[in-house]
This record gives sequence, C-alpha cells and structure tokens, in this order.
Amino acid sequence: MSTPNSRVPLLLFISSVFFTCFPGLMLGAVVSLSSIEIFKTHEWLKATSTVYFLCKGENMTVLPDVKRSHVFYAFNGQESWQPLSNFSSKKCKRCGLYEEDSITSDDVFDEWEFCPSDFAAPDGEYIRFKEKEFNATFLCPECLSLAGVHGHGDGKGMHIAVAVLLSALLSIVLILGVVGAYKFWQKKIREQDQARLLKLFEDDDDIGDELGLGSVI
Repeated sequence: MSTPNSRVPLLLFISSVFFTCFPGLMLGAVVSLSSIEIFKTHEWLKATSTVYFLCKGENMTVLPDVKRSHVFYAFNGQESWQPLSNFSSKKCKRCGLYEEDSITSDDVFDEWEFCPSDFAAPDGEYIRFKEKEFNATFLCPECLSLAGVHGHGDGKGMHIAVAVLLSALLSIVLILGVVGAYKFWQKKIREQDQARLLKLFEDDDDIGDELGLGSVI
C-alpha cells in the first residue's frame, strides 16, 4: 500500500505540469511602470510635483522620481515602489494618475478602466496617452495568459498543452493501476504459498499421527 509520503512527489509532478500549462492560474499578474512623461503640472505653489498612481480600493503608489514636466522617465521594474498593482482575474479596476494638491483636492491627470486585456502587445505592454497630460507605458507579461489574449497559434498551443496534461494524467492513472494490480497479484501469490505451506505442515502432522498410532497398536 502506498503511504502519504509516497504520494507527495506525484502531487508535485501533477501541480508542476498543471501550472506550466496554465500559468495564468498561478499568482496574480504583476503590473509595473516602464516609462512616463507628464506634459504639465497642476500644482503652482511648489517647484516640483508629487505624482502618484492609484487603483480604487488599493494603496496609492507615489512615483518619487517623477517631478517635472516634459522629462522622460524610464524604469526597469525593480524600483522599491514597484509594482504598481496586480490582477488576480480578468476583472478591470478603476485606476488613475494623480498629482497632490496642497490647497484643494488632488488633481487628476486621468482616470480609466484598467484591464488585463489592455496588455495585448506581444510583450505585455500597454500605452496610456492622455492629450496634454501624460504618456505612460505599463508592463504586465502575465496579463496575456490571464486575460486570454492569444492569437490563432497561441490558441492551438493551449489545446496542445491541454492534450499533454490529459495524456500525462492518464499515463499516471494507468501506471498506478498497473502497480496496484501487480502488488495485488503478489499478495495473492504469497497467500497461496502460505496456504500450501500450512497444508503441507498439516499433512505431515497427520502422517506423523498415523505412524505413531500404528506403532502403539
């Protein structure tokens, strides 16, 4: 009989195959800021601006390097304030780019529905442009699989992945069935051998008893 510990490698193998074929079902798709340029600032009382990104229901992310207009800022995604957000499903978020205002409510560069399907470029890139406000490039490679943004070839690849996964699972079931049947057959053979051995001992005892009885008579 297989023990719980013997099933661990099997479960790990199945999990690895499953998540390799369906990477979108893993952890949330991370969104990072690749570059941004703001075309104007709304704060007149300060020499530099405080710009931040915010999605409804989440914490705001201040962009500490973005201070001046008409300056192109590029990022590698490893900054301490990255990532901006993440997606755990196909559902969109209400997000925006804002500038802190020291007197009134914060100024809005733009607000929009931020969706995994926006990242339709092959490398998971999404460009958001607002005339006279800003031009920003966001990256989310995992959003391609999360949102199901695939071409014809990718769809075919997904079918192949499903077929490979099903074949692997079927092979595992067949192997387990063969191993189980073999162990059951061995068990039956041992039981038959033990039964024959016990019967042999019983026959020897019977013969001994008969011989003993005959010598007494």
